[in-house]
Amino acid sequence: IDCPGHKDYIKNMITGAAQMDAAILVVSAADGAQPQTKEHILLAKHVGVPNLIVFLNKCDLAIPDLIPLVEHEIREILTKNGYKGDEIPFIQGSALKALDGDSKYLSKIEELVAELDKLPLPLRDIDK
Repeated sequence: IDCPGHKDYIKNMITGAAQMDAAILVVSAADGAQPQTKEHILLAKHVGVPNLIVFLNKCDLAIPDLIPLVEHEIREILTKNGYKGDEIPFIQGSALKALDGDSKYLSKIEELVAELDKLPLPLRDIDK
């Protein structure tokens, strides 16, 4: 569910997130956590999204020394909202550079997919 932070999209996010088993939280490494980042984490927790993976996007545009600080800030927000912030996978990349075929950033998308594959399969009613 793409929820860019605009208040008109929040209702759709809540409706869709209530059915999700996992989410990829995309945060700009260049801008850091924004108010909507905190809202998305809070809402994901409240509707019961059990698993998160964080993709720090735009790492190609960020000041390299600040990227660990952005990651630390997001981990703290995750922990304050009931997630195990220190255990959540973080992938640092650039979606645009990956789309352009940059092998450094393509490998980060592959890493993201690998993290998705590690998530536990949910138990469905038909499995009970």
